[in-house]
Amino acid sequence: MRQRITFVHEPQDGIDPKSIGIHTNTLTLPSLKAAREDQITLSLDELPQELRIALSQTKELHIRYVTAAPYDSIPPFNSRLAPGLHVYYTPKTEIGKEGQEFSDLLCGLIDTLFDLEDKSLCQTPEISFTSLPSKTPQQSGAGYEYYLPHSQLSASGTPPLQTYASRLCDSTTCNTRVSSALSSAYIDLDFSSSTGVSKLTTFWPSQTWDSASVSKIDHTDRVELGVLSNEKPIREDDLNMSGFLTVLGESKAPAPTMFQFPSRHHAHSSRFSTAFIEPTGLHPTLKLSLGSSQPPKGREGCRLNAHLNLPRSVFPDKYQFRDALYLADKNLSALHYVTLPVDLEAPEYTMALWGSSLLVELAPPAPSEEAWTAEIPLHLRYLLPTESGYSTTSLPAPEVFWACDAGEESKLAVNPFDRVNLGYEGLFGEQTLFYHLKPEVSRGQGELYSEVQVPVLSTRFNTEMEIGTAVVVGLGFGWVLRKLWEVGKRSGYGRNEAEGKVVEKEE
Repeated sequence: MRQRITFVHEPQDGIDPKSIGIHTNTLTLPSLKAAREDQITLSLDELPQELRIALSQTKELHIRYVTAAPYDSIPPFNSRLAPGLHVYYTPKTEIGKEGQEFSDLLCGLIDTLFDLEDKSLCQTPEISFTSLPSKTPQQSGAGYEYYLPHSQLSASGTPPLQTYASRLCDSTTCNTRVSSALSSAYIDLDFSSSTGVSKLTTFWPSQTWDSASVSKIDHTDRVELGVLSNEKPIREDDLNMSGFLTVLGESKAPAPTMFQFPSRHHAHSSRFSTAFIEPTGLHPTLKLSLGSSQPPKGREGCRLNAHLNLPRSVFPDKYQFRDALYLADKNLSALHYVTLPVDLEAPEYTMALWGSSLLVELAPPAPSEEAWTAEIPLHLRYLLPTESGYSTTSLPAPEVFWACDAGEESKLAVNPFDRVNLGYEGLFGEQTLFYHLKPEVSRGQGELYSEVQVPVLSTRFNTEMEIGTAVVVGLGFGWVLRKLWEVGKRSGYGRNEAEGKVVEKEE
């Protein structure tokens, strides 16, 4: 097992390296205000049996769980994903051919890790996953995508993050590390058959750590500790970091270090929030409220995008995005990607796919610090009846970012903290930089979800409605039979009389 613990603080929050305690099997830190990333590298033998069997039969698997609470990012941890569960999966064999064995295991694994509210939400990748194209060779492996919001996780009532963290590993060391993740912003699980190892990455936003202690239980463990600070970079898109590195069992004192590397993900100074325009009905419009229209400094040709993950109760109509005047009125530029196929008529309770995703380019006004809005038209599927006549569904905050070309000279892959396989970045070229706007909660809500009330059939007067419907149908059927009998009686008499006259004439 390998552990890499990284604390990143603002320059004014630094600590004296002499205060880092180095012992035989333990590293200790004094009180420190910093963001933290823990990365644990495990072999298959160190994983729980169900997870080990599933991973041994896959080419690539990337699971991302993101908390619903907003948080502040700090370089080099600026990547963003919508809250909820994201799964990106590549089978060893093409789905539908000889990959059936792992297809059945994958949904069982997801249920084990997250205790799904409804087991039918994930049946097999053939049925419940959607294909995910990629323009990036390094990310071409993430061929299938799956997403669930928080409301569909953890049927037992236990927080999904706690359920997930407690079932990720078997060893005491791993469990000790992961159990502290309940206050984290996200946990990633990455596996690639090319390396044969899995990586668990946990990130906490900046907070005050009263004290921190890192130890190894097994003598074969390798533990690396970094306490770093961001410095002013020489190049605008690079990260320049300095601080101290310590390897437990090897270092006698923290070693000073400084390094610079290009970064794929950056934080933009602007923010955004989302809300549905009232009244919603069955065709709600999601309004994005953005703090400014300023593009990233020093960058030309950047485009502002919104990437949405829509649960199966909500869907887009791609044909609406073909009208240029309609898009201009909504401050939209173009629809660049939508999951296919999207059934425009099916009720939610007949859907097998997890939902759909779409990438929309926004059309910001001239660069300024003034706030502005964009509107994305969506549609609701018919939901199951309820007693009240209404049901509620929620939409996670999208990823909103400026996408800019880094140029061929940037070597983005050398970033040791690079976070890839996020779904949306595969829709762009491999030399794309992302400048993320920070999402904010809507008024009256504490999570990064926008709720919408859906009108459905009421079951309050279900019995009376059934009896009334039966009576009306019966009366109508009786009336129709009577009219047919009356018409038949009249027509039959007239026809016989006419036939009689014809016979007499012939005689």
